[in-house]
Amino acid sequence: MKYLIFGGSGFIGHHLLNFINKEKKSKAIVYDIKEPITKNVNFERVDVRENIYTRSLPAEESIIFNLAAVHRTPGHPSEEYFETNLLGAENICKYARKHDINTIVFTSSIATYGTYEEKKSENTTPMPDIPYGISKLTAEYIHLLWQQEYPQKRKLIIIRPGVVFGENENGNFTRLINSISQGTFFYPGRRDTIKACIYVKDLVDAMFQIVEKSEHGSNLYNFTYEPAPSIEKICNIISQKGQLKSPKIKFPSSVLLFISRILYALSKKEGIHPDRVRKLTISNNIDGTKLKKNFKLKYGLKRGILDWMNDTNFFEEKKIF
Repeated sequence: MKYLIFGGSGFIGHHLLNFINKEKKSKAIVYDIKEPITKNVNFERVDVRENIYTRSLPAEESIIFNLAAVHRTPGHPSEEYFETNLLGAENICKYARKHDINTIVFTSSIATYGTYEEKKSENTTPMPDIPYGISKLTAEYIHLLWQQEYPQKRKLIIIRPGVVFGENENGNFTRLINSISQGTFFYPGRRDTIKACIYVKDLVDAMFQIVEKSEHGSNLYNFTYEPAPSIEKICNIISQKGQLKSPKIKFPSSVLLFISRILYALSKKEGIHPDRVRKLTISNNIDGTKLKKNFKLKYGLKRGILDWMNDTNFFEEKKIF
């Protein structure tokens, strides 16, 4: 079996490669425009925005993982989300057609649902309201058209992950853990904001469970823990597992937004971008019941946070790098 990972040089790709090497005792090929953070891997430089040609010829039984995306929001001009995410979907599907590959796993996003408080399941009508979410939903449709060309032969798995955390994430959870450890985290206006999330090791494990158990056809899953935790619960778990003082102070969101605008204007640091602060005040309440009912996850939220801390020597440094 060959595993072909487009966009495999980043955070999720790193853990996917580790899983394949350890659990599947197999090798994968990474196709990306940048070198993988994982060392000693089979790598080819490929730009998914262009027609895809590879040195190694894939077998029909190969599995494609499409992780290629411009995803960090905010952080990119709107056109970059569409250019990479749509052209990437089209060219990867074209590559699968050319080589008669019949299984694609596509990582989409919960941004396809839109930004509002109500709980959202796989049956909820998507209403994306930012360029990233719109581009990801359109990319889903491109993959679905590929699958429908031969519905009795092709297998498509679409996953919509919540906030993915773990080693090398360098995103929301990293900033949260570091700020709690430094005593600089304040609740922005509320403590009950729901933040659907999943540990990256559970994500890659569940990916393979779905690949192995699913028949031909299209399969859609939210990749989040059920029930999705509140920001207060996440903070309390981080504090408990990391032997840290729990944050208690709640600031009015309007005050924090005002401060973040000033600080961002002065420093241009993405971590304090006003849009990131605003996201902390809005729930991404995603229903993970389908994943929970059908597949067993090894870690969960508490064990996932502890495992991450152990992987990064947090208890020595009191910091996630």
